[in-house]
Amino acid sequence: MSLIKDKIDPDNLPKHVAVIMDGNGRWAKSRGEERTFGHRNAINAVRNAINACNETGIPYLTLYTFSSENWNRPAEEVNTLMNLLVETLLLEAEEIFSKGLRMHVIGDLSKLPPLVRDQLNSVIELTKENTKGNLVLAISYGSQNEILNAVKNISTDVKEGKINAEDIDEKLFENYLYTKNFPPVDLLIRTSGEIRISNFLLWQIAYAELQFLDVLWPDFTKDIFFQCIVDYQNKERRFGKTGEQVKIQ
Repeated sequence: MSLIKDKIDPDNLPKHVAVIMDGNGRWAKSRGEERTFGHRNAINAVRNAINACNETGIPYLTLYTFSSENWNRPAEEVNTLMNLLVETLLLEAEEIFSKGLRMHVIGDLSKLPPLVRDQLNSVIELTKENTKGNLVLAISYGSQNEILNAVKNISTDVKEGKINAEDIDEKLFENYLYTKNFPPVDLLIRTSGEIRISNFLLWQIAYAELQFLDVLWPDFTKDIFFQCIVDYQNKERRFGKTGEQVKIQ
C-alpha cells in the first residue's frame, strides 16, 4: 500500500486530470537507444496513470497521446507511434473495459490511418456503457485548431440562423469544443522538466493547477501521480477571488 496515497483527501479530488506525457525520446537516448525504444517503454507509465486515477476515483483522465504537430516528426517515428497505438489498444481494451472505464478520443481523427481509427472505434464501442471513469485520448490533437474549428462552426450556425450572435458566451462556445461533454481541467501534469503547454487544452486549463515534473515519462509511477494529487490538494484555488473570500465560502 502506498503511504503517499494515504495522504489523499477523497473529498477534495480533481474531477479532471490531464497529462502531457513527455520525455520518451530523451529517456531512450540516455540509454543509447533510438527514440522509438522510449515510446515502447512508455506503456507501463500509461498504465500507472490510468490505474492511479482509477484507484483514487478521479472521473476524468486525458492523455496527450499524439499532437497535431507530431505529424511533422520523421515518418519512421510516426509509423511506429501509430503501430504502437494499435498494439496497445488491442492489448489493453479488455483491461480498460474491466476497470469500468469509458474511452473517448478527441482530435482530428480524419488524419489517422484507417486501422487506427477502426481500433479506436472498437474500444469506444466496447466501453460506451461503462460508468466508473472516463479515459480521454487526445490524438492528432491541437488546441488552436480546436478553437478555430469552434469559431468557424459558430459562424456557420449564426449565418444559418441557428444561433444569434448576441447569445454567444463561454458556455455556448464550450459546446463547440471536442471536450463539450467533459468538465474543465483541474490539474495539468507535464513530465520531462519542460515548462510549456504545447498547444494542449488551452481553453480547458484556464484555471487548472499546473505541475511540471523533472521526471521522464517512462519513469512515471503511481506514487508520482499520487504525490501530484496531494500537491494539488495543498493549493488554494481562488478562481479570481481573494483568499479571504474562498475561506468564507
